[in-house]
Amino acid sequence: MIRAGRQHLVRTLADLAAQQGVRPQTYLVNAPHKAAGFPPPINEGRNRLYDAEQVDAYLAGRPVPALPDVDDDQDLLDRREAAAAWGVSPRSWDSYKRTPQLEAHQVVVGGVEHWPRGIVREVKAARPGKAAGSGRPKNAGDQVPRDLILERTAPLLDADPAVSAAAVTEALGIHTTTAQDALTALRADRMATVMERDHVTAEQAAHTLGYPTSQTRRATVRAATVLRGRAAAPYLADIAQSLHAQGWTSTPAAPTVQCVGGEACVAAVILDGPTAPAPALVWDERHGWRTAVSRRHPIGPGGSWPPPGDGIRHLATGTTPTPADLITALTT
Repeated sequence: MIRAGRQHLVRTLADLAAQQGVRPQTYLVNAPHKAAGFPPPINEGRNRLYDAEQVDAYLAGRPVPALPDVDDDQDLLDRREAAAAWGVSPRSWDSYKRTPQLEAHQVVVGGVEHWPRGIVREVKAARPGKAAGSGRPKNAGDQVPRDLILERTAPLLDADPAVSAAAVTEALGIHTTTAQDALTALRADRMATVMERDHVTAEQAAHTLGYPTSQTRRATVRAATVLRGRAAAPYLADIAQSLHAQGWTSTPAAPTVQCVGGEACVAAVILDGPTAPAPALVWDERHGWRTAVSRRHPIGPGGSWPPPGDGIRHLATGTTPTPADLITALTT
């Protein structure tokens, strides 16, 4: 955003190039604005904007001053920020911004549309039927079956990489917490794919995908978990095939790796064969293997690691015993 009273200090990349006495294309190729310590842009959109006071201090070798951090009605919000203030997606904001009062106060700075914070709040408050506390009622159930939530959320994220949980809630009729969990899972999975493909960090992957930093803190942690789960897949496949060969499970397919709390990989193998020594097995990357007493919910709430007893056995040694060692532990 452009803080109140600082519109005259906004500089575009073209302005920065002119300040350095080079052509914009040359500036983009050399990318001095990406050097360590260079002031970050004041927005997250495609057309990056910078604060002149910060840039001048950096170029002069002086400490870069902090921007004001107190909200003001005269702060200028860009498209994503205004959408977030309304709890809608930027794509939805593209329709709402045609409201006459918003159009009358729109300001274009550096080629980027902005609206005063006070006007954005005032127009939101005046929307018919849209009180400040709008959203799903506290005790209302989700309107989408849980196993379809990711499938229904994915197209919304495809259309708008910066889509908010509030916007997903509005579109699908699910709780904000459910929407946030779905967005975190989807973003983390896609970030992990980019990290594998391009050999980059989670932060760099998020930038490539257009995910705002403010929306990827949890996804960054989960992306690392997703990568560990993918790395464990061949091992789990070997275990599943060995259990199938023993006649303990009807399928040789590798179990699906789940992310518990976004920070740990777990998986469950259902033992449905007639001679199976337990209803199910659970693997946890932190602890290894154990038996489970339930085929329907073998992992249990929160993925907690229960102590031995009441049908629970901790098996073999280490977190990745060989299939032979695991089978031996199950039969002794």
